[in-house]
Amino acid sequence: MARYIFITGGVVSSLGKGLASAALGALLQARGFSVRLRKLDPYLNVDPGTMSPFEHGEVFVTDDGAETDLDLGHYERFTGVPARKTDSVSSGRIYSNVLERERRGDYLGKTIQVVPHVTNEIKDFLSIGDDEVDFMLCEIGGTVGDIEGLPFFEAIRQFSHDKPRGQCIFMHLTLLPYLAASGELKTKPTQHSVKELQSIGIAPDVLVCRSEHPIPEKEREKIALFCNVRKEAVIAAYDLNSIYEAPLAYHREGLDQAVLDAFDISPAPRPDLSKWEDVVDRIHHTDGEVKVAIVGKYVQLEDAYKSIKEALTHGGMANRVKVKVEWVDAEIFDNEDPAPYLEGFNAILVPGGFGERGTEGKIKAAEFARTRKIPYLGICLGMQMAVIEAARNAAGISAAGSEEFDHEAGAKRFEPVVYHLKEWVQGNATVQRKANDAKGGTMRLGAYNAVLAEGSKVAQVYGGTAIEERHRHRYEVDIKYREKLEACGLSFSGMSPDGRLPEIVEWKDHPWFIGVQYHPELKSKPFAPHPLFKDFVRAAVDASRLV
Repeated sequence: MARYIFITGGVVSSLGKGLASAALGALLQARGFSVRLRKLDPYLNVDPGTMSPFEHGEVFVTDDGAETDLDLGHYERFTGVPARKTDSVSSGRIYSNVLERERRGDYLGKTIQVVPHVTNEIKDFLSIGDDEVDFMLCEIGGTVGDIEGLPFFEAIRQFSHDKPRGQCIFMHLTLLPYLAASGELKTKPTQHSVKELQSIGIAPDVLVCRSEHPIPEKEREKIALFCNVRKEAVIAAYDLNSIYEAPLAYHREGLDQAVLDAFDISPAPRPDLSKWEDVVDRIHHTDGEVKVAIVGKYVQLEDAYKSIKEALTHGGMANRVKVKVEWVDAEIFDNEDPAPYLEGFNAILVPGGFGERGTEGKIKAAEFARTRKIPYLGICLGMQMAVIEAARNAAGISAAGSEEFDHEAGAKRFEPVVYHLKEWVQGNATVQRKANDAKGGTMRLGAYNAVLAEGSKVAQVYGGTAIEERHRHRYEVDIKYREKLEACGLSFSGMSPDGRLPEIVEWKDHPWFIGVQYHPELKSKPFAPHPLFKDFVRAAVDASRLV
């Protein structure tokens, strides 16, 4: 039976909490324990896939087709444990499940209340798979005191009460603000945050305190005394140059030991941190720098492309170079020459997205990379824009475009080389969709297989011809244009196993130009960089040496 660690937050950024959870998971793994991380979010959206990236950052996709919070990306990157549908839930999903059960008559006509019906639904979610791992880390989104989060706090209080003594502990993250005028750290916000937590029946066992400055021994003792925790369980979380320093930094501060002490696990196995020492060494000891332009439409919020940026970092670590990412708004050169904006970069990446805004700029970015022989990686929409560029400028289909843009505008303007995917095979079943279906959860989601052409660039990159990657899209390149495009040199080098859906395209006469329909960034890790990003950065290094 798993031991549970519930992670709550006071005045602290979501990244700080998610990062602490992921780092703790990595540290417990380093000691030989198996872990699984879960996220309970207080927002009322039933499906995170319907949320704008500006609202909630990146939507992370699991192998089994769940659209989840970006923190699950951190969990995967740090632990290597593939996330699944049962690792993330929102208040909206919980309430939706309760109401559906009420309509089915599961409650036998009883009055539906937050306690016990909503809290029981949350506890049932927490119990899934608790016999599979040694530790279950459950992060509660938001901050203590948020009205939306109260059912979750009550549920974890009840859950810990139901479990045998010593089966659950609580870890609380807070902020220690520094007042420059008086030159002191203020502990009062932490004290009040803990007091708020205690008022709803939860007493933290471990405190993680975010601070820009060293925490004096006197302040640690004060926090321990007034928050009723051991001094050794007051853990400092300082700012880091890289998030991948977090496991080593938290180990130095004693976080993993404090957690094991709270569970009374003694003696504990010694941690093997060699993997993380190598990761940090690769970050700090590089042999150069490459500049990569990410040409996207959500560039004002970098979290919208969180996994892409991290995957580029991993590719840089594999090649021992620093990858300097610059965000370029695709709308800037919708109607302008992209050269002034893209010259000087060693590689260009065009990520996914939805809607027509900024797509003409992305098409120009693909053309710039193709004609200038600059390494190009197109992901999802980035692949589709590369195909449209090829159709317009190489195959003579001047009206080439995407059916998505016509649907959005409500008028037919393009010849759709990219069309709305209405039917595909998933496992042993055929999935069917309509253009006017509800948006939530109706895309081609999760892991699908692809077959790579022998001798192709991608087959060399992957080191084989059979792959499995994660998808998230509604629109697909139309296979009927394959012959015309391949005659121009754009090779369809990766296909679905049934040969109906293009997965990868590449230009034969280009040093490195690959477009993929899936999202390779979702499977990249610092200690296991994704092959595409590893080779993309290598190509950027080669391009930088030609300048």
